[in-house]
Amino acid sequence: MCDSRTAATRFQVNALAIDQSPPSLGYLRLAAFLSTGEFTIFVIHPSQLSTSTRKLTYIPRRGHPISSTIIQAVYHHPLLITLSQNFSLSIYDLSRDTIRHTQTLTSFTSFPPTSLVLSTPSTRTYKLVLAYTIPVYPAHWSVGATELIISGPISSVDHHNVPPRPSLLSDDVPPIPVEPMCVISTRTTRALDIPPGWIDEDKLRSMREQWGRKVARVTGTQSDGKWVVLAPAESNHLSATASGIFSSIPDSIDTREFLHSSTTLQLYRLYFPSASNSVAASPPKLCFVRNLHGQTGPISSLALADGRCVSLGLNGSLWVWDLEAGGAGTEVSQSAMSVDAPPAKRTVAFDERRIVTTEGSRVLVTRFDI
Repeated sequence: MCDSRTAATRFQVNALAIDQSPPSLGYLRLAAFLSTGEFTIFVIHPSQLSTSTRKLTYIPRRGHPISSTIIQAVYHHPLLITLSQNFSLSIYDLSRDTIRHTQTLTSFTSFPPTSLVLSTPSTRTYKLVLAYTIPVYPAHWSVGATELIISGPISSVDHHNVPPRPSLLSDDVPPIPVEPMCVISTRTTRALDIPPGWIDEDKLRSMREQWGRKVARVTGTQSDGKWVVLAPAESNHLSATASGIFSSIPDSIDTREFLHSSTTLQLYRLYFPSASNSVAASPPKLCFVRNLHGQTGPISSLALADGRCVSLGLNGSLWVWDLEAGGAGTEVSQSAMSVDAPPAKRTVAFDERRIVTTEGSRVLVTRFDI
């Protein structure tokens, strides 16, 4: 069903994104992104998968570099946002049964692993919140977040329902016109924020606390737009990919101890006050709240939604935390991995009642109530 129109050799599916907008007549839209740089929009019926159809296909220009391969995406029709391996964020307008690339943003100070959260604060705008890792000199990492406000589709871009982009100069300067499906404004904050110039004792104390939370390696970052969770992996001698996913356990490490060592997650609260041009407006903040204890072994995958965090360990253990209520985490599934078994890529997702985990071709469903 998902084939390439440009590759004569093998290719793979790098990412999937399901449409977050309300289904139309029971049908859902699904975006599939290939290692060739292509992506396709499918229309599917959950109970009749055989009736699924290919709706739209986007083929990049020739000379598509591997570093621009899409690794993550979020979709709320007609807005599609993709994140590439070289940390370029591209925006596409899928209205009128076409795929139109409207804008690309690039960052040289943000790195994976990354979390993308797309919402619709109004009928005329979208809001994208990115959580990602940021370097801390000389050889450590912390977490940062960026909010992007994006204008609505072309049908809603007029003086009646989309406000013009605010001018930062004066009230006498005419506002900048708003283009459809483009970024109107951005705001960024970070957990480790070094103040410029000289600092007093209170700021120095706060700086030392922040500095103590830097990590040597990051396994995962997740956000639901309000909370941000950072999963560290402190052991530098472990074999891991660039994104922090462990690919092997060196012979010099005791496997049993490695898979059952204690792992502590960091929980942050993300604040983006109402946008204002006032000089006295409060800046965005990413504030440390507490550590999340309980998980054993390295983290293989994280999921965060609606104030709940689910962590899947490399050893197969599952932990859940209610971030709103606080308190200790709950282990809903114990470690099931043999010390002789090679580590495998695992992923996790959940809804109100179920946690779905994957390990290779295996899919497991766990029910929980927390």
